[in-house]
Amino acid sequence: MKGKEWDTPVAPLPFPLGPVTTSTRGPLVLDHETLKGYLEQFNADDEELYSNIKNKDAFNFLALNIPLFECPDEDFQRTWYFRWWTYRKHVKSTEDGYVITEFLPKVPWSGKHNTINCPAAHHVYEGRWLRNPQYLDDYATFWLRKGGSLRAYSFWIADAYYNRNLVTPNEDFLVDLLPDLVKNYEAWEKGWPCREHIIGRRDNGLYWQIDDLDGGELSIGGHGFRPTINSFMYGDAKAVAAISRMAGNAEQTDRFEEKAAKIKQLVQEKLWDEEAQFFKILATEGKPLREVRELYGYTPWYFNLPDSGYEAGWKDLMDPKGFYAPCGPTFAEQRHPKFQLSYEGHECQWNGPSWPLATCSVLTGLANLLNNYDQDVIDRNAYFETLGIYTRSHQLKREDGKVVPWIDENLNPYTGDWISRTRLLEMEKTNNELFIRKGGYERGKDYNHSTYNDLIITGLVGLRPRADDIVEVNPLLPENTWDYFCLDNVLYHGCILTIIWDKTGEKYSKGKGLTVFADGKKVASSDTLHRITGKLK
Repeated sequence: MKGKEWDTPVAPLPFPLGPVTTSTRGPLVLDHETLKGYLEQFNADDEELYSNIKNKDAFNFLALNIPLFECPDEDFQRTWYFRWWTYRKHVKSTEDGYVITEFLPKVPWSGKHNTINCPAAHHVYEGRWLRNPQYLDDYATFWLRKGGSLRAYSFWIADAYYNRNLVTPNEDFLVDLLPDLVKNYEAWEKGWPCREHIIGRRDNGLYWQIDDLDGGELSIGGHGFRPTINSFMYGDAKAVAAISRMAGNAEQTDRFEEKAAKIKQLVQEKLWDEEAQFFKILATEGKPLREVRELYGYTPWYFNLPDSGYEAGWKDLMDPKGFYAPCGPTFAEQRHPKFQLSYEGHECQWNGPSWPLATCSVLTGLANLLNNYDQDVIDRNAYFETLGIYTRSHQLKREDGKVVPWIDENLNPYTGDWISRTRLLEMEKTNNELFIRKGGYERGKDYNHSTYNDLIITGLVGLRPRADDIVEVNPLLPENTWDYFCLDNVLYHGCILTIIWDKTGEKYSKGKGLTVFADGKKVASSDTLHRITGKLK
């Protein structure tokens, strides 16, 4: 499939091919042999328990849908293909169309079709790079119109689908969803009772949320006006405004821009701790902010919410007294007296462990900071190191001593042990009834609660999605780190992009330096690793 017209699948597929792309080109430089080799190894090492699309069909699905990636670091390259291999398992065909699951086995706290909306925006950010649009199209209509538990947890659905549209534009689809997105936003504004609390917007204009329904149970910061839910509502307000502008609805555009501006003002006024230089949780209006720094304090940058001048807290990401750890980052700052790594009580605690859900959000926010802000607190070296730690955490040492690729729930940030998995295996021996009620055998195996490949594309390689037909690439790879990389077969704005870094020009024979091709035509280049732009059409 190297550099030629797109081939038909080699066998009948248990999933739709559909209108995969407006371009019929395949990859320009790479081929599918590397993908095939990784999949053969992943399949051989796998105890296939719950896949929706089976391992035997993985190559057909992935060869037709995913970008290809090559680099000199085996950990990064293997994890790239491993995360696509696991994502594929969660693509589930139902009578309501395709959905994306978080857990593969049925868990009691899930909704219809075993879906959970807590990580659903991450599913969209990651899945926007699949060639076939049907999976995410169906997923949107499921949440908004076909019985998905849309507000069971915090969920930035409008932002996610607006950012998906920056990759594969379909304004008609977004505009059709607009009334549903507005209705969802207004439901959050009205609020509703839950566990003797009122979730949603309060009289002070900020949004209040329970910590576990915000993706962080048993956290030190606890319930309250959290940086997360308020950033999510800001992101959704900006997205609804942008989609309203597409629809030609000026009044609604202005109304939602005003909502976003008000949240931005309140987050900076009420959730910023000037002494700690960090966004924190306000438990009750009129009371001091919670004393703890938590990774979710970086969430505002996921949506480019803060004005310039709030960046000082990013130094804690690389501070061993803050969040830095060899298998981290930790969720709570390590200097805090309530920081702990507990193997007792609830198996999912957010008072110390490292969580991929939080790590991927931090890396998305850091990429935005490095691209969109003028600051000198943190640089691309920190991005690369944190992404590298996250990459190398994707492993498990089996009882037979073999180390295999792995993604699960929460990590011990010092040893790399998957805490929830260890706890559940202990539970199976001592309390089988509770073990089954918690989700049973290998609940967290192939867990789909975070992004990884979107971080490689938009952060490390640096393809920055935009609404216009300008392709922008700003790699966050530090100088003198890798001599080459290639991201190939990327469907973007109807074109197939190939992004190459070749320090000497000898690896790919496509020129020296950083080069971007669209449907095989060079559109931008530079001798060094820095931001470049080119016109697609």
